[in-house]
Amino acid sequence: MHLEHLKILLQVPDLASKKWIYQQYDSQVMNDTIQTGGDAAIVRVHGTEKALAITTDCTPRYVEADAFEGAKQAVAETYRNISAVGGKPLAITNCLNFGNPQKPEIMGQIVRAIQGITEACKALDYPVVSGNVSLYNETDGKAIQPTPAIGGVGLLKDFNKRCSTKFKMLGDEIFVIGATVGHLSCSLFEREISKTDGEKKPPKVDLIEEKKNSEFVRELIEGATINACHDISDGGLLVALFEMSSRELGCEIDFSKMNSATLFGEDQARYLVAVDSSMVKELKKLAEKKSVVLYKIASVVKEEIKIGEEKITVRELQHLNEAVFENKF
Repeated sequence: MHLEHLKILLQVPDLASKKWIYQQYDSQVMNDTIQTGGDAAIVRVHGTEKALAITTDCTPRYVEADAFEGAKQAVAETYRNISAVGGKPLAITNCLNFGNPQKPEIMGQIVRAIQGITEACKALDYPVVSGNVSLYNETDGKAIQPTPAIGGVGLLKDFNKRCSTKFKMLGDEIFVIGATVGHLSCSLFEREISKTDGEKKPPKVDLIEEKKNSEFVRELIEGATINACHDISDGGLLVALFEMSSRELGCEIDFSKMNSATLFGEDQARYLVAVDSSMVKELKKLAEKKSVVLYKIASVVKEEIKIGEEKITVRELQHLNEAVFENKF
């Protein structure tokens, strides 16, 4: 049943669009662009070993439900994306896309979103250096979902010390960094599968945890402790595991720790990391020293994603995801 739910989510345009964009970039790598797709693109500072990590993000359904928390989340996710490739987040730009600001409810969204961005940037030492607005975005008097898009940039002092999302070694152990509660309100799972009504509450963003866990991940990448890293966002843990998989390497998930909420919940401040078994002891020691929540969730296996008795090839899941535009258009 859980893999059937994953198949449904992978056919949602939100996720398929990301996959398609990554593929377009992957076909156009040139010059100083040294890594595309995944959490952030990496572009070398020409003639040096330095590089910029670049990403954009926003989850409009979060902002629509709570503009303050949703905008905080957009900033925090760009911070995670940059950290997940090994970059130190430096600054953001923004594009505030909203409906008619002459309507009180729209102006309220704008004000609360700016307040959320401000709080996140101050807590993360991640300043706003530029931005613009796009207002009056409506069709027949109905506003678009509020979309304060955040673009983040960070620095890698040595682009050789970078990390990507994909699994690389058979037998690697997969760990979650950050606490998992199983927050399903405002999630893709709630919207596409459970289709429940009621008050929508986006996941809370604990900026202290965001900063601590991101700093920890950057230390792991700097020290070559891990082989792959990916932040957990849209679709939750199981979608993130799929995104780390390839046709050659999938994962087997410890079902004893899982249910729908933990598989698809969109709790924040979390990462997945893959580590060689010889480095697990070191990883646990570092996590304990930094007071970071860490627990094993899966192992890298060949070609499939397995949960208990359920299994499916990564190839089949990729086909479902990539065929979305063919089916839609």
